[in-house]
Amino acid sequence: MPTTITVIFDNPTDPAAFEAGYADGLVDLARALPGLQQLETSKVWPKEDGSPTPAYRMMVLTFADYDSASAATTTEAAGAFFPAVLGLATGGVRLVFFDVEESVRL
Repeated sequence: MPTTITVIFDNPTDPAAFEAGYADGLVDLARALPGLQQLETSKVWPKEDGSPTPAYRMMVLTFADYDSASAATTTEAAGAFFPAVLGLATGGVRLVFFDVEESVRL
């Protein structure tokens, strides 16, 4: 069963600085994780009333299974990726590690 590591970035204190750092290599660092099968990046739509969104950006890293995802987190590539995540997360970040129970394209 696939395992996913999802990175949920909260609203940064300086969005322009966040975007510069994000564009300058965070996605490339994610791509370097061994065993990565799929990478999805997203930016949360702004709320229509102008109030803060519940999150700013998300990154979904999919691996074949729990063992592959766990092994990837112990590599040199992860040693570069995770500190970069924390360095950009001036508004906070949540990392969620989970098994995909069902995935259906309709």
